[in-house]
Amino acid sequence: MKIGITHRLFLAILMAAGLAVVSMVLIMQWNVSRGFLRYVNSVEKNWVTRLAAKLEQGYGEGRSWNFVVADQERWRTFVMSALPDEGPPRDDQPEHEQRDDRPASDDVRHPGTPPPVKPLPPHVAGQFIHRLYLLDAQKRVLLGEVQLPADYEATPLRYNNRVVGYLGLVPLTKLSAPPERRFLKDLQVAFILVAGIIVVMAAGLSFLLTRRLVRPLRDLAQATYRLTAGEFSARVPVTSTDELGRLAADFNALALTLEKNEQARRQWVADISHELRTPLSVLRSEVEALLDGVRQATPDSIHSLHGEVMRLGRLVDDLYQLSMSDLGALTYKKEVVDLGQLLAEDLAAYGEKFRDKGIRFSTGLPEAGQTMIFGDAARLHQLFNNLLDNTLKYTEEGGKLRVQVQREKGSVLIDFQDSAPGVPLSELDRLFDRLYRVESSRNRSTGGAGLGMAICRNIVEAHNGSITAQQSPLGGLWIRITFSQQGA
Repeated sequence: MKIGITHRLFLAILMAAGLAVVSMVLIMQWNVSRGFLRYVNSVEKNWVTRLAAKLEQGYGEGRSWNFVVADQERWRTFVMSALPDEGPPRDDQPEHEQRDDRPASDDVRHPGTPPPVKPLPPHVAGQFIHRLYLLDAQKRVLLGEVQLPADYEATPLRYNNRVVGYLGLVPLTKLSAPPERRFLKDLQVAFILVAGIIVVMAAGLSFLLTRRLVRPLRDLAQATYRLTAGEFSARVPVTSTDELGRLAADFNALALTLEKNEQARRQWVADISHELRTPLSVLRSEVEALLDGVRQATPDSIHSLHGEVMRLGRLVDDLYQLSMSDLGALTYKKEVVDLGQLLAEDLAAYGEKFRDKGIRFSTGLPEAGQTMIFGDAARLHQLFNNLLDNTLKYTEEGGKLRVQVQREKGSVLIDFQDSAPGVPLSELDRLFDRLYRVESSRNRSTGGAGLGMAICRNIVEAHNGSITAQQSPLGGLWIRITFSQQGA
């Protein structure tokens, strides 16, 4: 039989509570037994002290211990006079005579006067008096049939500041009197009853706690099953701020990411299909026109076919570059390079093209050696060429381009600012998405497939940099790239 996590957790909590309760009961019972035994021994020590005072007084009257050694009944009388009246009253004794309220001094009478003998309590007769022993001044046993322990402690008996004997009591090592055993048994029953109540309460609380803890896990398991089945809209409620709540929040974030990735994948496939379909459709229509004799194989028709093939080739190359960049398979041969020098070379290569379109550009480049970073010169040229090519394609004739490079707190900042047309503020965040176009300013005849900016972002991130887009003060697009100079 397979035990679920609910039953496992319930049994674990219940067993922990049960072990704690059992341990507590055993420790308390052991401690109470020891404590009660110490209490009984301390009470008996007080009785010994009272008996010692009476024996000293009796010794002073006869200057000898014969008054108790020769008369065992008198010894029992002295012992009883030192004890409180704990014994059960006689059935034939009147109620007003069941308690002897006379002073203790009245119990010590002259040797010729026999004192009244009270009934000896059974537990005293069985335990206390038989554990008493009386020694003379030389510690010889006068009374007592006990085996003296090696480390015995006896109370000195004095007369006229002189030790005349010793009175001792062998301490109890276990409780055997019926009242004491009955008391401990009642305590044991009370402990067991309390332990049972605590275990029952622990079982109820552990059941509620188990349901409370397992419910989020059950919801999470069901949502995970839905997620693995492709239902990326699965979510779990976040009902707490503890570890389970954070786990539920992380699961929701994971599900949202997978959902967005799935949507992006579908959009990616749709966009690629659309991008490939257009040049293929043009090629097919023109080739069929040539085959049907509608068009003649003139240089113009061949040039048109070549243009569509080149456009299709660029799209495939861009897709390949982007896929390699996403996989991290693009080769980067990094070394210390000067960003300012690389950018100056690319600006010089595009200078004639900008002049042909009437675009004026201004630069602000630092001196050589001021913008050194650790990077791949070929990939950085590709980055700058993509940005310059975008400006050349989309900036209106007679526009402007401002390129500036500066250092700031251990970083190199590169700004590309061009003139109109610009990008709407709501679409700036999507500018680096794959196959994304700003329809108002880009078309297939002048632009690419919308992969250039995505490739630029991957190149920058491969150099541990960042790239952002915002609206330019010149009316167009402002691209800012930040590279760290650490390691250069």
